[in-house]
Amino acid sequence: MAAKKTPKVRIELVRSLAGTLPNQRKTVKALGLGKINSYVVRDANPVTMGMVRVVQHMVKVTEEK
Repeated sequence: MAAKKTPKVRIELVRSLAGTLPNQRKTVKALGLGKINSYVVRDANPVTMGMVRVVQHMVKVTEEK
């Protein structure tokens, strides 16, 4: 039986952290993002998508193949 592949998402920081709430800054750092235009590829699981929802106004999410 083949292992089930989880979908991947590319999360890119497109807006600055200046003027944001502390919990939003911590969430961006926990996602592995630092500077504007930095990106990470993560599994699209409920934990990651919940973190993205907290900072959805600062990131761009695209489906990775």
